[in-house]
Amino acid sequence: MKLVRYGAPGREKPGIVGPDGKIRDVSRVVKDIDGAMLASGGLAKLKKLKLDRMKPVPGRPRIGPCVGNVRNFIAIGLNYSDHAAEAGMPIPKEPIIFNKAPSCICGPNDDTIIPKDSQKLDWEVELGIVIGKRARYLAKDKALDAIAGYFVANDVSERVFQIERSGGQWGKGKGCETFGPIGPWFVTKDEIKDPQNLAMWLDVNGEKRQRGNTRTMIFSCEYLVWYCSQFFILEPGDIIITGTPPGVGLGMKPPVFLREGDVVSLGIEGLGEQRQRVVRGKY
Repeated sequence: MKLVRYGAPGREKPGIVGPDGKIRDVSRVVKDIDGAMLASGGLAKLKKLKLDRMKPVPGRPRIGPCVGNVRNFIAIGLNYSDHAAEAGMPIPKEPIIFNKAPSCICGPNDDTIIPKDSQKLDWEVELGIVIGKRARYLAKDKALDAIAGYFVANDVSERVFQIERSGGQWGKGKGCETFGPIGPWFVTKDEIKDPQNLAMWLDVNGEKRQRGNTRTMIFSCEYLVWYCSQFFILEPGDIIITGTPPGVGLGMKPPVFLREGDVVSLGIEGLGEQRQRVVRGKY
């Protein structure tokens, strides 16, 4: 299933994308596409629906974040071997974990707001994981059972905040307003044959920036879920974004960063596409 949340910010409704690419409203079946829905067996209810008997949602509504009410937004740094080479950094021996503020989450096509005092605004296409059930000290062979599905994310980053003003932590360069576009869809894992073989791409103003494949991930989706569960409890509706392939602005020679008016487009095979316009914020 391709699950979607649509409508005005803060008032999104739950939906499913049919074979015709159109949204069907499922608010009579589940209240939202979120952790509470996953924990209460909502996926099983949604699978029983006959989409061909349901009327499509009219018009072209805004697409919201594909998961609502996210409490824990986990990110993995430097998780692609070719990106590590681009950055001139050694391959991590263990996953690098940081958090993005849940308040940074926005729709896949919402504007990216330039933060106050920003100088080096960057892009990162990433594969996201949706946690489907509580995970605590998982056995390695049980990690896939905790995954409900996958999505496209742009790990928008402000490199001055992240690196030059980091204080040893990446969070303040990763969690600014609109730095977490997720979606368009939350695709259930039964539709993704192999999450470790998905082509991914990102362009800026129509020009090629990132091209990669999840097969070059250092730590797989399965490993990351297992690993995270050894340090903290994962709950239904938590999300993990899993690192980026080469081609980020910081890695270009010389580095290139986003400016007001730029348009970033990105996507992952089987998971849909995003498009964001970079705009000046009101401070």
